[in-house]
Amino acid sequence: MRLFNRMPSEVRAAVVPGDRVLTYAGGPDGYVIAADRALYLGDVRLPWFQVDRGTWDEEGLTVVTTDGRSHRALLPEPGRIPEAVRERVTASIVVNQYVPLDARGGVRLVARRAEADELVWELVFDAGLDPDDPGLRALAEQALEETRRSFGV
Repeated sequence: MRLFNRMPSEVRAAVVPGDRVLTYAGGPDGYVIAADRALYLGDVRLPWFQVDRGTWDEEGLTVVTTDGRSHRALLPEPGRIPEAVRERVTASIVVNQYVPLDARGGVRLVARRAEADELVWELVFDAGLDPDDPGLRALAEQALEETRRSFGV
C-alpha cells in the first residue's frame, strides 16, 4: 500500500494557480482533472458555472456547457471523476426555478455561483420559444426580477 499518492507533474502543471485538484484520471487524450473551481479536459478549462451537465458511457465523458457546446474526453477508467463532476455542477447552482410565461411555455431561471463568488443568471426558454421575441423576453426579465427578489439574490 502506498502511503503517499503523488500527483503527476502533468496534472500539477495543467491547473491554473488558485485551483485545487480534487481528483483526476488519465485517458488516451491526456488527463481529466476536477478542481475546486473548474474542470480540465486536456488543455480546455471549463469553470463549473459554465458546465450544464456531464454524461458518461463506457468510453468516457461528454460535457455540455451552458452555451450548448459539447466537449468529449475518452476516459475508460474514470475513477472519482463522475462523482466530482456531479457534485461540483450541483454545488454551482444557487437557484433553479421554472416560470410559465404564456400558453406556449415558459423559462427556467438558473443562477450559478461564478469564480468571483458572483451570480451568473441563465434564462433557458422552452423548446419552440424564441428567446429573441421582445414580448417573451420582457416576460422572462420580469420573472427574473421577481425571482431575484424572492430569493434575495
